[in-house]
Amino acid sequence: MRIHQLLFTLFSFFITALAIAQPTIPNTNKNVLDSLYIDEVEDIKGADKVLHAEPLFIDLIRDLGARKGEREWNVGLGLTDNISHDKYTALVEYEFAPINRLGFEVELPFSFYYPTNSQVAKDSIPLSALNSLKIATQYSFFVSEKLKTSMAIGYIHEFELTAFKNYGRQKAFTGNVYNPFFIAAKRWQSNFHTLLYTGPLIKQHTNGSPTQVTWQVNTNIHYMITGTRNFIGLEFNKEFNKGDFDMTIRPQMRLGIAQNLLVGIVAGIPINRETERFSTFVRLIYEPGHKPKH
Repeated sequence: MRIHQLLFTLFSFFITALAIAQPTIPNTNKNVLDSLYIDEVEDIKGADKVLHAEPLFIDLIRDLGARKGEREWNVGLGLTDNISHDKYTALVEYEFAPINRLGFEVELPFSFYYPTNSQVAKDSIPLSALNSLKIATQYSFFVSEKLKTSMAIGYIHEFELTAFKNYGRQKAFTGNVYNPFFIAAKRWQSNFHTLLYTGPLIKQHTNGSPTQVTWQVNTNIHYMITGTRNFIGLEFNKEFNKGDFDMTIRPQMRLGIAQNLLVGIVAGIPINRETERFSTFVRLIYEPGHKPKH
């Protein structure tokens, strides 16, 4: 499928999804509904918090301005079409906030590879693995309901693990990934949301190979549907590595399917990636109920 055909298909899909997700509401009541939903998040007793739309692919460790007692479970499934193979991904993660504004996360990401090109040598295909044990933290140091703006710093550490095939034959631990990051987010009026997520990704392997440093700059824009938690939006995931630039555009939408259960659907359109083609990703989000705490 050519890129312009893919873009048109995705555009049609999201316009249809917007029409389905958008409730039929008289214009005079839309502002009221927006205000009521924002009040559910912001204007309750406890620490300040601004309602922001969170990206679905590069998701945050916890909500910006997280309140003590918040928790969240995520299960993700993805498929990436490469020239020589298909990549299937899966993840399970748990997020929690032990105190106001501070979040923690534990994640187990998996990758499974299947060759699709018989002319490519099998030993050139990556091996399936539990990629790493990922632990992370995030602290919101600035939260302003007046400015509708939040900022945070955080850190992700990955203990990289060997492929399933090498269990018992090689050391289980193969390296570290260090990823400090900065986040700034702003809501414009009631519906539009923007967010910047950036920082270096530093990979250090135990086999003595050179340390790799990649800079990530992820920018996002979302439109939250009136009076709901549903949204549509775009992620722009950009990487800079020794003069090389890669970007993937990820159209996405999030739909609430129950009071504490949401589903996020993401498409990936690579720009300037030599071997990666179209990708998809689905994230199931469960937020157990909690009472705000001081």
